[in-house]
Amino acid sequence: MAVTIALVPLDHARARDRGRFLRVAHHLYARDPHWVAPLDSEAHRVLAPVNPFFQHARMQLWVAVRDGRDVGRIAAILDDTHNAVHGGRTAHFGFLESIDEAAVTGALFDAVVAWSRAAGCDRVVGPMNPSINDECGLLIAGFDSPPVLMMTYNPSYLPALVEAAGFVKAKDLFAYYVDLTKAPLERLERIAADFRRRHPQITVRPITKATVATDVPKLKQIYNEAWGKNWGAVPLTDGEITLLAERLLALVVEGLVWLAEEGHEVAGFLLAMPDANEIIQPLRGRLLSPGLWRALPYLVGWRQPRLFRVIALGTRREFRGRGLEAMMFAETLRKARQMGFNGCEGSWILEDNLPVRRLLAAFSAEPYKTYRVYERPV
Repeated sequence: MAVTIALVPLDHARARDRGRFLRVAHHLYARDPHWVAPLDSEAHRVLAPVNPFFQHARMQLWVAVRDGRDVGRIAAILDDTHNAVHGGRTAHFGFLESIDEAAVTGALFDAVVAWSRAAGCDRVVGPMNPSINDECGLLIAGFDSPPVLMMTYNPSYLPALVEAAGFVKAKDLFAYYVDLTKAPLERLERIAADFRRRHPQITVRPITKATVATDVPKLKQIYNEAWGKNWGAVPLTDGEITLLAERLLALVVEGLVWLAEEGHEVAGFLLAMPDANEIIQPLRGRLLSPGLWRALPYLVGWRQPRLFRVIALGTRREFRGRGLEAMMFAETLRKARQMGFNGCEGSWILEDNLPVRRLLAAFSAEPYKTYRVYERPV
């Protein structure tokens, strides 16, 4: 007897619908020791229309229901800015979760493809949650540890289900790991000192909680210029960069975020954050939960996460090739080791971004997780 899969469309403008959509993941990962549930308030904030992303994009949600139980979910997303920048008519899928059954993922992707076709699109790319400037990619290698801050996680069976639905690789993204307990402090200090000697006109200063408000516009300028030509890149709007700054403000640690300037001209920046996932994992999405006692030592400052993540490292075109990226990375590793961090994740890195991959290799970083963005024609 065939099993019937029903798809229920949900409205992301309704808190009740967002809640149902988010609970699918809680059911699927109830016994997974590596999954990290986002805080409910943050997850709702990403999905809700108040997210500035939806000033230039629209989204449709579905959950898959079998025998009265929600067993999967997916979002279809159409970003007008992406299509204006890259041309063509591309839709995205995101927030995919499913039990290990091809019938479920097949039904979910059928809904996305039909929605995308009706919107006039000719291909679907993903996952984007909800855009390339947020969480993106499906984990295909490195399932033996939890994800770090703002990186995706999924069961090991999910890539095969996506491929069974007709999707093929569009691009791979890598996460690199640096063991700070083995990082040579003397070499890091020498790299920073050599750069300052060769380029005394370029100043590199830490961004702090006191300066972040005035520095955010400078970060936006560099971000949109430094990544503007990258695969799939979409410029951030003022609203999106403001929201990102608000989400990360509580995590800013002096010595992990740097801004480089030459006089009054912005040259580059490095953005790194402690791995907040280590803090919130016991909470299972709710601050007032039985897991609060395990998070309490972090929340009151008695303990810090073992890892931090380098989220972005970029320079404006005219400042490349001078060693500025290496200098900022070396200074970050040096400060982080002094602060007691054990490891650093650099993520994500496009597979064809050879300059950054060579830079990381020079610091003995090794790729330890791989994420894949998929595509298929409509």
